[in-house]
Amino acid sequence: MASRRTAAIVSTARTGLAKSYRGGFNQTHGAVMLGETIKASIERAKVVAFDEVDDVVAGCGFPEGATGHNIARNAALRAGCPSSTSGATVNRFCSSGLQAVVHAARHVESGAADVAVGAGVESISLVQPVVAKTVATEAELLATWPALWMPMIETADILAKRYDVSREACDAYAVECQKRTAEAQEAGRYAEEIIPVKTTMAVLDKETKEVTHAEYVVSKDECNRPNTIYDALAKLEPVRLADDPHATVTAGNASQLSDGAAACVVMDSDVASRRGAPVLGLLKGYAVAGCDPDEMGVGPVFAVPKLLTQAGLSVDDIDLWEINEAFACVPIYAMRRLGIDPAKVNVNGGSIAIGHPFGTTGTRMVGHILLEGRRRNAKHVVVTMCIGGGMGAAGLFEVVAA
Repeated sequence: MASRRTAAIVSTARTGLAKSYRGGFNQTHGAVMLGETIKASIERAKVVAFDEVDDVVAGCGFPEGATGHNIARNAALRAGCPSSTSGATVNRFCSSGLQAVVHAARHVESGAADVAVGAGVESISLVQPVVAKTVATEAELLATWPALWMPMIETADILAKRYDVSREACDAYAVECQKRTAEAQEAGRYAEEIIPVKTTMAVLDKETKEVTHAEYVVSKDECNRPNTIYDALAKLEPVRLADDPHATVTAGNASQLSDGAAACVVMDSDVASRRGAPVLGLLKGYAVAGCDPDEMGVGPVFAVPKLLTQAGLSVDDIDLWEINEAFACVPIYAMRRLGIDPAKVNVNGGSIAIGHPFGTTGTRMVGHILLEGRRRNAKHVVVTMCIGGGMGAAGLFEVVAA
């Protein structure tokens, strides 16, 4: 029996993240955003031809409407891949992009594919207005597991109250996130990931309510607020204050709604070595875990120990962490519970500042942590996040030096 192959990530590319509804991608179909990143990631791999890509796996938090109709397959063709390139769309809500990279890697490891793309996409602008009108519950499940349909912001307030994560701690974390993101942008630490994408953006005149359309280029992350200060955040009213006097989540300490896409090319490490491909890192492990849906934000504290046990590593063996900032209370609690050094976590900021397009984030985090790991001479790095419905996911990667 042939030995198991090792999956190497040889390139990454993503769009800048634009504000949902008001930003540069508010009229851009998912196939365009995702297609552009798939195309760029293949071109960046340098030694991979478009007709060598066997499969494109794309994660999407809400794979319907402008990101439906098997967006992975459509975006593969939009990117310039031939009809022989297959595509599959996967959904695990906020970990969809990480799940897609893992799926692509497993294809390569098993020998089912020599080259695959793991990607993610989300158009909150075009899809959420549709989704909001089409939610359908199931009576028995709603009676036994009502939190499956609970708004994510409510689960975050529950987490903060249940595990004593204060509003002050959340606001302080958010300020630090904005600071780290601004410093990273100024230093160009996001620049090599991002590709410019030409769009047509809808622009609303606030006075006349007239909508016009303008040509635009999304060339950077557009959601962060570099001048954020603690006193300003402290004045924001919690979103759910009317329903819960103990609520802590505000517009300032939660992830921003944004649109965007990301992609990573994955291939057999031996093939990559022979061709001289610029290997960024290797997938070394993946774990998922379930938790109660009403506290879905604790998911990482269950997924990470499973991952590290599988790999025979400890928390201290991990050089860098990307813990998705769905809400500030999520990484705060994960760091406390798992004993992670905050200096190793989200070193260039995260979703609170740059935004969280649900299906994109996992893929973006993989690409970013591998590039940042190279800059810091890291070896073992972990990407983890909470997931709607009550889950956590965690991926372990080994950084390959340039």
